Amino acid sequence: MGASIKDVAQRAGVSVTSVSRVLNGEKYISKELLEKVNRAIEELNYSPSHIARSLKAQKTNIIGIIVPDLTNHFCSTILSSIEETASAKGYNLLVGNIAENMEKELKYLHIFQTMRVDGIIVMHQKFDERILAFFENAAMPILFSSIKAPSSAHLSVMVDDYQAAFDATEHLIRSGHTKIAFFGGDLQDITSGLNRYRGYLEAMKQHRIVPDERFVKFGDYKLPSGRRLMDEILQLDEWPTVVFAASDDMAVGALNCALDRGVRVPEEISIIGFDGSAITEVVRPSITSMEQPVEELGRKSIEYLHQLIVNPEFTFDGDIVLGHRLVERESSRARR
Repeated sequence: MGASIKDVAQRAGVSVTSVSRVLNGEKYISKELLEKVNRAIEELNYSPSHIARSLKAQKTNIIGIIVPDLTNHFCSTILSSIEETASAKGYNLLVGNIAENMEKELKYLHIFQTMRVDGIIVMHQKFDERILAFFENAAMPILFSSIKAPSSAHLSVMVDDYQAAFDATEHLIRSGHTKIAFFGGDLQDITSGLNRYRGYLEAMKQHRIVPDERFVKFGDYKLPSGRRLMDEILQLDEWPTVVFAASDDMAVGALNCALDRGVRVPEEISIIGFDGSAITEVVRPSITSMEQPVEELGRKSIEYLHQLIVNPEFTFDGDIVLGHRLVERESSRARR
């Protein structure tokens, strides 16, 4: 084991407190004390621990990340962008994969607090009173990535999910689809769940199309739920002409179910997703998706959190809202 601060104090013939004062760079230290301690440090090849240096600098160069589910392709893709940008700025990541569990989220938030992370990025939008209280009282800056912050006191980097879902639905309507199924997420999730559903409903309303309640279903953004919901659709006497899934993973689950049952995509039924994760281009047919700028979301999240860390006086005027775009691939086609 390496030398400790006690060893340095003993070699220099001074107290541990005196060594600490030298290490902390305090003023008004005598030249004699400084020389004794520095000589002992050199002779013992002593190096302060990372934790000790962090306490001294009041900076750990660690960022805590709350991720709802790493098995979700969107989450893993944006996390990759966050890590790359954070590393370039000298930060390390401490990732809490909470699997949609608020108890685990609260546990990780307290771990981040104990570890004295420099800042926190939250990508999960189910909060209870305990979690909201943590956000309100936290000493470190907290940024919300790809979701809406619970209050204006915190910054969000996100897309306009409502408008993106509206635009996707309107595109389908203008392409000749009127029987449009919607596979949504948890409506407690205001950003991805409620706003995407609201965008779908508003587009249908503006074009005077009444959604068929048999075609509107809700899952959990994961591939198995997309498969399950599509199976329910295919058991109906009448099918929609297109399925709009609120996540790419759900769209892929729907696609796999259709192909397993011998349903041709997009000839018999079109499928589109939401997020723009890499999985859309891996499957065949490739998935049309309303894309979020995933890499930019990750990069901007770190860049703005860094500003909040290095400049406590940094102010922002509302959320950072990035653009969205519909990327058409093989899984959908116009219906005239």
